[in-house]
Amino acid sequence: MDIIFYHPTFDTQWWIEALRKAIPQARVRAWKSGDNDSADYALVWHPPVEMLAGRDLKAVFALGAGVDSILSKLQAHPEMLKPSVPLFRLEDTGMGEQMQEYAVSQVLHWFRRFDDYRIQQNSSHWQPLPEYHREDFTIGILGAGVLGSKVAQSLQTWRFPLRCWSRTRKSWPGVQSFAGREELSAFLSQCRVLINLLPNTPETVGIINQQLIEKLPDGAYLLNLARGVHVVEDDLLAALDSGKVKGAMLDVFNREPLPPGKSALATS
Repeated sequence: MDIIFYHPTFDTQWWIEALRKAIPQARVRAWKSGDNDSADYALVWHPPVEMLAGRDLKAVFALGAGVDSILSKLQAHPEMLKPSVPLFRLEDTGMGEQMQEYAVSQVLHWFRRFDDYRIQQNSSHWQPLPEYHREDFTIGILGAGVLGSKVAQSLQTWRFPLRCWSRTRKSWPGVQSFAGREELSAFLSQCRVLINLLPNTPETVGIINQQLIEKLPDGAYLLNLARGVHVVEDDLLAALDSGKVKGAMLDVFNREPLPPGKSALATS
């Protein structure tokens, strides 16, 4: 069994050694440009077209929760992967716990108004602020997949009102479920914090736009833990300027690193 590995930023040698230890019967090698030798499996992240094109692979494993980078390249280069080759993604592998920590820490940051107190600190102004009430601090999770369920579980510990939205209705204990486009407005209407964990599909690109934001309560917060393409950044900046959105934490952007003209996104 031959396995080829490619990741643009990971410690390749560490992965090669770990794979050889875990699968001693396999011949594992790091792929480099010009390597056209046969392989059975490919473990990849953002692979070049050249790496996969023309290969008789048994499967491709994407080293992440999404396969959109491969699918987008396939649209432009259909020869990149034969239709018969199955494409797998990672379902969790520790990412669920990371998302839980990320979501809880940011929600508590906003709930305890640390963002407002930081503004006061920067201006040497010290004034107690009214506390938010937990029962009024509803958290909505946009996208109810594996990671969404993990995040909901962690936030339940803090007794926040929770709701989720997805294409199909969920039966999560203690979480109000909304499904389909016809229920999206009702879902958004009470979300003091909107956490985006949607997959990247043609239907979800640009979903967090002016029309969606207008359906949130005034002064809502946005936490984007999914993909940069989900957010229309100019619409979000306008909502931040108007106060419709009080604060936003974006894990990703449409373009990275941020161009100089979008520097406001780094501080808003």
